[in-house]
Amino acid sequence: QLQFVESGGGLVQPGGSLRLSCAASGFALDYYAIGWFRQAPGKEREGVSCISSSGGTTKYADSVKGRFTISRDNAKNTVYLQMNSLKPEDTAVYYCARSRLQILPPMCAPKWYDHWGQGTQVTVSS
Repeated sequence: QLQFVESGGGLVQPGGSLRLSCAASGFALDYYAIGWFRQAPGKEREGVSCISSSGGTTKYADSVKGRFTISRDNAKNTVYLQMNSLKPEDTAVYYCARSRLQILPPMCAPKWYDHWGQGTQVTVSS
């Protein structure tokens, strides 16, 4: 059964860091682009960062460029999101998902991805 499990979320003060993990099972991760997305209360789900199957190409939302880093370890079937310099506006539930295509889609947007995990809550507050 194809499944994603996100972990690593929590409560952090502004300026702090978290590392999210997305563990995949039921398929070979290394054939697919993977994305991280987030959804804040009352807002639409948005793309945060996406990574190609090899890890050689990455995309970031403008709001997180320079602060977040996406990476993957295909041997461990896991994708990571290192989040530094966190801001209150980063507060959201963070999800990972698999690309509908085996290539990195042109946009890091939810419509290109499926098989969503259950999400992990990130709260940035003092």
